[in-house]
Amino acid sequence: MTRIINKLIFGFTHFRERYFSERKDLYRRLVREGQKPKIVMIACADSRVDPAIVLQADPGDIFSIRNVANMVPPYEENEDVTYHGTSAALEFAVGHLGVEHIVVFGHAHCAGVKAMVQGQQGNPVAGHFVPAWTSIVDRAYTMAKTKNPTAEGEELDRCCERQSVLVSLENLMTFPFIRERVEAGDLEIHGWYLDIAEGELSQYNASADKFETVVI
Repeated sequence: MTRIINKLIFGFTHFRERYFSERKDLYRRLVREGQKPKIVMIACADSRVDPAIVLQADPGDIFSIRNVANMVPPYEENEDVTYHGTSAALEFAVGHLGVEHIVVFGHAHCAGVKAMVQGQQGNPVAGHFVPAWTSIVDRAYTMAKTKNPTAEGEELDRCCERQSVLVSLENLMTFPFIRERVEAGDLEIHGWYLDIAEGELSQYNASADKFETVVI
C-alpha cells in the first residue's frame, strides 16, 4: 500500500484506541437515538477546510454538505430525471432533521471560485463538469467588480470568494422549504468566510453589507 493509505489506516487505529474508546457512549447514543444536528454546513471539498476540524465540532454537531467551492445551486423543479446532490442534502437536513441553522462556509484560495473567475475573463477552464458547476456563481464576478472596480488578481479572487457566498445565500432562499422556515423564524442562514492562510474567520453582516472578523 502507498504511504498515504498506510497513514490513514494508522490514523483509524489511533482513532479507535484513543478518541473512540474515550467517547464510545457518544457514538452509541448517536446510533441508538439517531443524529440530531442543529446546523448544516455547506463547505468546500477542499482538503484544507474540513469544517469539523476547523471548528472542532463533535460527532453529531454538524450535518456537512461538501462540494466544489461550497456552492448552493438555485432551486430547480422539472420533470426530467436529474441529479441534485446538494439540493437533496438540504432537503433532508431541513425537512427531516429539522436543522435550525444553515451556514455557507466559504474560504480563501478557492480553486473552484478561481475557475469561475477565469471563465468570466474569457480564459478556458479545463473539464466538463467543473465549468458548468462553477457557473452557478458567475454573478459573483460582476458583484465583485461593482463593489471593487479596480480589483485584479488575488484581490479580485478574494472579493469573488466572498461574493460567491452571498450568491449561495440568495440561492438558498429560492428553495420553498427553506424560505418558509426562514420567514417563520424557525431557520437562520449565515455566510462565513475562512482565511486559511491567516487562520481568521469572518461572518457576513447583512445590515452593514460586509464580512466582519469574528472576535474571540
